Amino acid sequence: MDMNMGRIFLAAIALLLLGSSVANARAFKIATVSPDGTFWMQEMRAAAENIKEKTQGRVEFKFYPGGVMGSDESVLRKIRIGQLQGGAVTAGSMTSIAPDIAIYELPYLFESLDQVDYVRSKMDAELISELEKKGFISFGLAEGGFSYMMSDESLQSVAEVGSKKVWLPSNHDVGEAVFSSADISPVPLPLSDVLTGLQTGLIDTIIAPPIGAIALQWHTKINYVMDEPLTYFSALLVIDKKAFNKLKDEDREIVRSIMSDAFKRINDQNRKDNTAAKQALMNQGIKFVRLTPDAAKEWRQVGDKAIKMLEKQNKYSDKAYNDLMKYMDESKQAQSP
Repeated sequence: MDMNMGRIFLAAIALLLLGSSVANARAFKIATVSPDGTFWMQEMRAAAENIKEKTQGRVEFKFYPGGVMGSDESVLRKIRIGQLQGGAVTAGSMTSIAPDIAIYELPYLFESLDQVDYVRSKMDAELISELEKKGFISFGLAEGGFSYMMSDESLQSVAEVGSKKVWLPSNHDVGEAVFSSADISPVPLPLSDVLTGLQTGLIDTIIAPPIGAIALQWHTKINYVMDEPLTYFSALLVIDKKAFNKLKDEDREIVRSIMSDAFKRINDQNRKDNTAAKQALMNQGIKFVRLTPDAAKEWRQVGDKAIKMLEKQNKYSDKAYNDLMKYMDESKQAQSP
């Protein structure tokens, strides 16, 4: 009888421990417009499995890819009300929360990927830290690459672009400044509506990196690419800080370590994939058209005007802007013979 009672007691303790483990488990619901099956999603899913194993099931991630939770703005809104705990979003979509996070998107900022690497090595950590002060945990920026203007027609001048139906991401400060400086009236749409907009003729011109244009199937509706990088695009995974801080200290460290490593791999692979994506667009008959010297000068003037407009509007902190300019100068000096 005593032996049976002992077994019952041990079984009860085991059930209590199991129940405690389940009760303490944290499930993070993460949404993104990135389609399932992309390298981005593969890496995040692999990282999530690793985290689940390392935390013995205390931390789990559930992903909602392909825009099923709506645009980046919708995802951020759902995070605020607790329907989601995080999202993989573009840096530009975070500007209403932490404007400095998208400072790399200033038009015609970088002249080479070597400059990108130098500046990011100096600034990434602080930008992520500032984002955390605004209530979001992140694990590093993932390169989206240089973006290009893509259209159904070959475009050169500002006037030619002004005659097109050009897409602008919703609430995108840099894009608004550029088009305002060029006296162009764009068509604002969330990222999730761009393909439909191209299919219906609501828009016929987009600005995107090659890897994004292919992953989101936008390339099926364009014939020409203006072969002049306009801006540098990046994205990141953000998690609500309050939800993240409910994890045990050891689990937070595990998540940070594994997700940070995953985003380094995503960042490196995206650079390779962008090179391949550009070639893939050419292989499909999409023509890359170089700008004439006059057209290039005209667009550079638009870019300079847009930067001055953003600076005047205080869209970025003085420190971030001054640091950016300092590191840009250093990178140019390092590259000069």
